[in-house]
Amino acid sequence: MNLRLFRIFKTNTISKINYRCTSRVVPILNNYKNNSDVNQSSYFSCILGATIGFIGYFSLREKVTAATVVNDLKGRREKYNFIADVVAVSAASVVYIEIVDGRRIDAFTGKKLKISNGSGFIIKEDGLILTNAHVVVNKPNAIVKVRLTDGSTHEALIEHYDLQSDLATLRIPVKGLPTMKLGTSADLKPGEWVVAIGSPLDLSNTVTAGVVSSTQRAGSELGLQDRNIVYIQTDAPITFGNSGGPLVNLDGEAIGINSMKVTYGISFAIPIDYVKEFLAKHKTKSPQVSKRYLGITMLSLTPSILMELKMRNPEMPTDIQHGILVWKVIIGSPAFNGGLQPGDIVVKINGKPVHNTTDIYNILESTTGSLKIDAVRGRQQINLTIVPELH
Repeated sequence: MNLRLFRIFKTNTISKINYRCTSRVVPILNNYKNNSDVNQSSYFSCILGATIGFIGYFSLREKVTAATVVNDLKGRREKYNFIADVVAVSAASVVYIEIVDGRRIDAFTGKKLKISNGSGFIIKEDGLILTNAHVVVNKPNAIVKVRLTDGSTHEALIEHYDLQSDLATLRIPVKGLPTMKLGTSADLKPGEWVVAIGSPLDLSNTVTAGVVSSTQRAGSELGLQDRNIVYIQTDAPITFGNSGGPLVNLDGEAIGINSMKVTYGISFAIPIDYVKEFLAKHKTKSPQVSKRYLGITMLSLTPSILMELKMRNPEMPTDIQHGILVWKVIIGSPAFNGGLQPGDIVVKINGKPVHNTTDIYNILESTTGSLKIDAVRGRQQINLTIVPELH
């Protein structure tokens, strides 16, 4: 009886099991009622066999379903793991850059005072590194240190830089290094996935991902100092630490250099095609002469950026029509010593309205002595005096 039920269960549906079991049980029950001498073991055998059949069926079904789900999830992970694939190809060439003051000691650590940090990436096996100029240039008493992914740290020399385009190259005395392949930004399209790699807060190879929002964000539209550059806009978060690191496409190629974030979801990168022009232009040139500097990273406030900031920050005065947003202040710099803070908006220098970063550079080149700064901090109007230094 039990063998028959098990055979039926394997070859037929549950409804057939119910039918056949019932067809056997009912006569037995009837006979049992009419004949008390009937062998009761037949009745219990049928019930036991049906129970085992049901339990076996549902147990088998659950195991098959669970196995199918696991296989499906594993397939999805392999199919959609493209960000991890990009990182695996690119991360080894990304470096952490730290700027320390050669003359001052941190009272808490006993080490040289860290004044800035950022990211960069290796583009030549012989130790040539690409980064943002604001990461390494115009730092007082600066010693530039580069930490590789293997944990080793090397002192670097600044070879070339361009403050207007915010590009710089460093050199470390190491050979045979992994390099980042330079792609092209000319065929980049809005909506493409990109990955920003860097070292925010000294956390090596931190990864953020997003899409390209625009490939044609002109410098003139943003009020940036060089109006010939067309910037890449992305919603991949870019912070102080991964500034100078690569913006990478899904082929593992650098298509830009992370530059700055205006606000959440609005970040900018310098296109790699422009970087290639910079590299070719400065390949045979000597480093630039010393210039006056403030020690800040700044962004021109165009009408569109002003509108966005006012929408996101209710405390921002509505009557501001122009100015420079102070994005970062270098510790120990003239701006830091003069009291300027990140988030301040500079509207006038020496009584002259400031509309873009070009105005700042022109004032620094054409004046000597201290600068009288009119700025807005929150809802307050502040007046500061800053004495630029040569670097």
